[in-house]
Amino acid sequence: MALSLSKGQKISLNKEGKPGLNKVVMGLGWDVVQKKGFMGFGGGSEEIDLDASVIMFNGSNQPIDVVFFRHLQSNDGSIVHSGDNRTGAGDGDDEQITVDLSKVHPEVKSLVFTVNSFTGQTFEKVQNARCRLLDARDQSEIATFNLSALGNYTAQIMAKLYRHNDEWKMHAIGEMAQGTTFDQLIPQVVPHL
Repeated sequence: MALSLSKGQKISLNKEGKPGLNKVVMGLGWDVVQKKGFMGFGGGSEEIDLDASVIMFNGSNQPIDVVFFRHLQSNDGSIVHSGDNRTGAGDGDDEQITVDLSKVHPEVKSLVFTVNSFTGQTFEKVQNARCRLLDARDQSEIATFNLSALGNYTAQIMAKLYRHNDEWKMHAIGEMAQGTTFDQLIPQVVPHL
């Protein structure tokens, strides 16, 4: 059974996951707020393009690589992005980032997952935003994190996977941020490393 993470909570992937866990998937999903029309007319939905990214940091807290919709694979080949979903339409995860922890370059100390509204709408327009960490072997959920924090923000620093005493841990950050691209978020991410 998956853990429901709250902001600031940390878990060990070795303890919470199954034995031999070395490949995980971070899934991002969201729905669009339906517009309310006048007396039932003129409704519909507004398309919102949320983007999932992962920034790879070294031990000096410097970004050394990033995986996002324009760079779908990390330079070391350990991380692969499923591609850009520009609407949030459909069921399940709208974007996925698969991480093979056994292949992450030794120089990398942390992986920070972010989500930003590329089209600039705030999270007031987003419903059912969530991320989940899956065991890539059988797609079973290890942990889930509700991202639906309505407010005047265009981004969220979701979670961090990091090395600690030769094992990988997850920290649910859940901090609201401002920015429409991952590079605008880096200064806001660094304090969480």
